[in-house]
Amino acid sequence: MAEHSSANELTFRLPRSRRSVSRARALLHAVLGEWGAAQDVVDSAELVLSELVTNALRVPVPRGRQMGVRITRSVGEGLLRLAVSDAGGGRPELREPGADETGGRGLLLVDALAHRWGCEERAAGMGKTVFAELKAPDIVAAPAVREVAAVLVVPGQRVRVWGEWRTVLGVRSEPCPTGGTMAVLDLGDGPALRVHATESLAVRAGECAG
Repeated sequence: MAEHSSANELTFRLPRSRRSVSRARALLHAVLGEWGAAQDVVDSAELVLSELVTNALRVPVPRGRQMGVRITRSVGEGLLRLAVSDAGGGRPELREPGADETGGRGLLLVDALAHRWGCEERAAGMGKTVFAELKAPDIVAAPAVREVAAVLVVPGQRVRVWGEWRTVLGVRSEPCPTGGTMAVLDLGDGPALRVHATESLAVRAGECAG
């Protein structure tokens, strides 16, 4: 899963698997915690994103395609935007399922919880992006964040990995099996992060140890 984050945005790609629904929720929960969103906004956003990801999973797409998820905020407007992209055709349609139908209510939930929602053609490539915007007046500005190549990260900084900020305890390099150099970041609790030396990582500015 490739992940990119900045002060007001988190984007990542997910495989077409049911487990991706819970993964998307976990990442959303983490970033909304940082952004200071109220609990009712968090609850609504998790439900909406779950439905958007679930609907994307149902769309037939070419083999090997993943889903793209983008979470952004506008502090000035007090809005949270959730967007899920897939490589499939068609457009989601709001409908009233029959009393004996077990599915088809996802978009009704999105429509009820979102300030507005819609569907756009992807700017590049095939497929579409379905988005929903929620009112989130409590979201706050993030601390200064900058993007640096993994090889430039130093111990004492905090990097955003696996949906949360982690303190870097040590950095080393090792050869990449496919060529080039890997940066290995020791994050203390849990496995080390291994990424290509040139891959960009979000680093919190001003939290360097020296």
